[in-house]
Amino acid sequence: MAATESARPGASADTSGGGGDGGSSNSGGGGGGGTEVPRLAGVPLLGSLSDLRSDSLGTYLRARAEHGDVVRITAGPPGLRAELHCVFSAEGVQQVLATQAANFRKDNAVYQEVRDSFGNGLLTSQDEDYLRQRRLVQPLFTKRRVDGYAGAVAEETAVTLAGWQRAPDGVVDVSDAMMELALRAVARILFGTDVGTTVDVVDRCFPVITEFVLRRGYSPVNVPRGWPTPGNRRAAAALDELYGVCDEIIARRRRAPGTPGPAPEATTGAPAEDLLTLLAAATSADDAEFDATELREQVLIFLLAGHETTATSLSFSLHLLARHPGLQDRARAEIAAVLGDRTPGAADLDRLPYLIQVLKEAMRLYPAAPVMGRRSVDAAEIDGRTVPAGADVILAPWVTHRHPRYWPDPERFDPDRFTPEAEAARPRYAWFPFGGGPRACIGQHFSMLESVIALAMILREYEFEAVDTEIPVSAGITLNTTGPARCRIRRVGA
Repeated sequence: MAATESARPGASADTSGGGGDGGSSNSGGGGGGGTEVPRLAGVPLLGSLSDLRSDSLGTYLRARAEHGDVVRITAGPPGLRAELHCVFSAEGVQQVLATQAANFRKDNAVYQEVRDSFGNGLLTSQDEDYLRQRRLVQPLFTKRRVDGYAGAVAEETAVTLAGWQRAPDGVVDVSDAMMELALRAVARILFGTDVGTTVDVVDRCFPVITEFVLRRGYSPVNVPRGWPTPGNRRAAAALDELYGVCDEIIARRRRAPGTPGPAPEATTGAPAEDLLTLLAAATSADDAEFDATELREQVLIFLLAGHETTATSLSFSLHLLARHPGLQDRARAEIAAVLGDRTPGAADLDRLPYLIQVLKEAMRLYPAAPVMGRRSVDAAEIDGRTVPAGADVILAPWVTHRHPRYWPDPERFDPDRFTPEAEAARPRYAWFPFGGGPRACIGQHFSMLESVIALAMILREYEFEAVDTEIPVSAGITLNTTGPARCRIRRVGA
C-alpha cells in the first residue's frame, strides 16, 4: 500500500511508500547560489509537448542523458505553457523529498484533480490536515499490526493459485492476475467480509475515474466538472457508484461496529480487525475522530494506492524471473529451504533475503510510481542549480533508478544489486520506489509483506516461462502495462 503523487504533464502518480529523510546532501538550501538550469530542446511553439504525450518516460531519460541531473522541459503553446524542472540525481531527490521538503508541496494540477475525485485523504492533504490524519492513522500501520494481515494475504494468494489450474493452454497474463490478487487482498484487509461487491465496483469504476483525473490534470484548460459533457457524466456516475458502496459499508459498520483490540501476534494465525473498523475507531484527545466523509476519503485513497502499486511489483517480479530461469531457480530454492510446505507468515520476511532482493530489483526497473511531482514555494538551490519559486518540480524514479552513476549496466536485471553491502554503498535516494522524507508512504511494510508472501507461494507452486519477452509501459497514475504480460506456467515438479 502506498501514497500516490502526481506530476504534470506526462507524469504519473507516486503510489509509493518510502524510507526516512536520509542524511545531508551535496547542496544547501536557498535560491541564490545555483547556476541556471539547462533546457531540453523542443519544437517551436509547443516545446516538448508531443514527446511528453507520446513517451514521457523516454523523454525524461533523454533529458538526463543530454543535459545532466537538473533539466528544464517546456511543453505547450505560449500563454498555456508548462515549465517542468526535472531533478534526476539521488542527491537532488533527497533535497526535494527530505532536507528541503517543506519548500516542495503537493500543489500541482493533478493533485487537485485527485482531491476533487477521491477526497482530501492522507495522500493529498497538507499542513495541519495531513498531520492530524497521520497521527490518527499511524497506530494502524505499526509493524505488529500489519503483520497480523499475513494470513489474509496468504488466503487470497491461495485462491489465485487454485484458479490457475484452469488457465487456458497453461498461460496467464501476470499483470491482470496480480492486479486482481492485490485488489482482493487490499479490499479484504480494508473491509473484511465486504469484498466481492467492493472489488467489482472498484474494478469497473477506477479506470473511468483515473482516466478523467489524468485528462483534466494534464490539460491547460478544463470545463467545470458540473457541465453535462459526456466525460463529466461518465466520471460522475462512476464516482457516485464508488462513493455509494463505500458509504454503505461505513454506515453498516458504524451501526454494528467491531471491538478493536490489540493487534494479534503474527505467529498466532488469529485474524486482524479489518482496517475500516480500526479507522472508524481511531481517535485521540487532540484530533477527535474521522467523520463519515473523512472515513470514505481515507478508504478511497487506500484503495487507490494499495493495489496497483503492489500488483506492479508482483507482476514485473514474475515476468523478469520468467525471462531469467537461473535466477528463478535460485529464488525457488531459497523458498523451499525456508518454507517447505508450510504457509508463509510475517516472520518469514527476514528469512527470504534473496526473494526481497528480487522484489527490490523489479521495483528499480519498474517502479510503480515512475514519476512524482512537487511545486516549490521559494527559490531553492537543488544539486547546484537554481529552481525558482512556484516551479513544477519533477522527480522520476524511472530515471534515477537507471542512473549510470549508481547502477552499472542499468537495464540488466540483477537482484544482487540489493545485497546489504551493495545497498550500503549507494546514496539513500538512488532507489526510492516508496518515496521518502516526511511524506514517505505509511504502507511500505504492508506492501513488502504482501509481495513477499504472495511471491513465495506462487513460485513454490509454479514455474514461469515468458511468452511476451518485452512489456510496453506508460506513465499514468501508476506505471501501466500497454500490452500483454503473458507467461506459460507449469506446476513445479510436473
